[in-house]
Amino acid sequence: MFDVIIVGCGPTGAMLAAELRLHDVRVLVLEKETEPVSFVRIVGLHIRSLELMAMRGLLDRVLEHGRKRPAGGFFAAIDKPAPENLDSAHAYLLGIPQPVIVRLLTEHAIHLGAQVRHGRAVAGLAQDGEGVTVELADGERLRSRYVVGCDGARSTVRKLLGVGFPGEPSRTETLMGEMHVGVPPEEIAAKMTDRRFWLRPFGEGVYSVLVPAAGVGDRAKPPTIEDFQRQLRAFAGTDFGVHSPRWLSRFGDATRLAERYRVGRALLAGDAAHIHPPIGGQGLNLGIQDAVNLGWKLAAEIRGWAPETLLDTYETERHPVAAAVLDNTRAQTELSSTSPGAQAVRRLLTELMDLDEVNRHLIEKITAIDLRYDLGDGPDLLGRRLRDLDLARGRLYDQLHHGRGLLLDRTERLTVGGWADRVDYLADPTAALDFPCVLLRPDGHIAWIGDDQRDLDVHLSRWFGNPARVDQSQ
Repeated sequence: MFDVIIVGCGPTGAMLAAELRLHDVRVLVLEKETEPVSFVRIVGLHIRSLELMAMRGLLDRVLEHGRKRPAGGFFAAIDKPAPENLDSAHAYLLGIPQPVIVRLLTEHAIHLGAQVRHGRAVAGLAQDGEGVTVELADGERLRSRYVVGCDGARSTVRKLLGVGFPGEPSRTETLMGEMHVGVPPEEIAAKMTDRRFWLRPFGEGVYSVLVPAAGVGDRAKPPTIEDFQRQLRAFAGTDFGVHSPRWLSRFGDATRLAERYRVGRALLAGDAAHIHPPIGGQGLNLGIQDAVNLGWKLAAEIRGWAPETLLDTYETERHPVAAAVLDNTRAQTELSSTSPGAQAVRRLLTELMDLDEVNRHLIEKITAIDLRYDLGDGPDLLGRRLRDLDLARGRLYDQLHHGRGLLLDRTERLTVGGWADRVDYLADPTAALDFPCVLLRPDGHIAWIGDDQRDLDVHLSRWFGNPARVDQSQ
């Protein structure tokens, strides 16, 4: 019997498997596909996801396979530079092929001890008081204590659970890809007055190309370079000499959010829980961040030290985050409309984004570094993630590689006592903090700020359960 069966081995499923293995949870990942996807789509890791990679010691490995770009121009593709002094040591976008990030995260999970089986499709689920029975398409039955559906927009797990997926169906479809062009930049710029398509440079003659898919045939088949050439000629009057694509895809603007993230011993994460247009590049990042929020909480439940409501905070924290992402992608989609009203609003917002406060607000929203979980009354920093700080020895995120909590104590007076088996302690009076001490959850969010041991103990119990022992020697 497994502790957790994860259905789907995309970025969300692989990241969740790795997070669970940090806590010795027995994990099986089931992936229905036998081979990786045939097209190489470039995705962007935003600031918060890069921070999470750094927290788990994965960033250097990921950087080897990606290309850094400025953290600007994301919102509705309005071309504005990144604000200066964003609150992160990793304030850039990393373009990386999606198959590569999936491979790296899967290898990481396997290295930590997760089992991954490809070509295994799920056909049924049944829950009881002890666990979940997962029935595969070939008739095999597997048992686990929990199951998590990370199986994408058409999630089998979500459907088997009967979880509603309300929202808006696709109204329009779009072709998107990266390819070389055969004309000079000034010829492209002269045509970019029509908001129905865009070409954005990546460098070295490669452009991101987006054009309506109206009239393109079977959506079940991947688009071809000829489809892009034909659609560009229809909407731009020229195909810009596009050729040699890196990747090509087709997407709709469906926007949906699962009514629930948990049904008993079954949970949803990533695209199984939320879908939206890819404008702003938030989807993969949202799923990875779901996985890091869920992983330590589900592990705590399995290891037996979770406070009673800890696992429920996964939905109460992440469901509103997804709802906010759906709203900002709706807004960005409207700003891409060719209607006079939408274009007037776009022109106004373009002017407003010259104000640093507006530009910064939108970039922080897209990159998820503005996120603040509602953890009760306290300083504004409470519930936010803490940036990667220089410490007397190394950096803060280096202390989070094992997925445990962390008490960063500038007073050198406090202790984690009976929680030392799940919370690390670091005394560093030199840490660049405006507060004496902070308690970090395993996902890097601040759970407590202060300098009083009794108050700290209350919050240690809230997030990390009952103390295992009393240790006064620390």
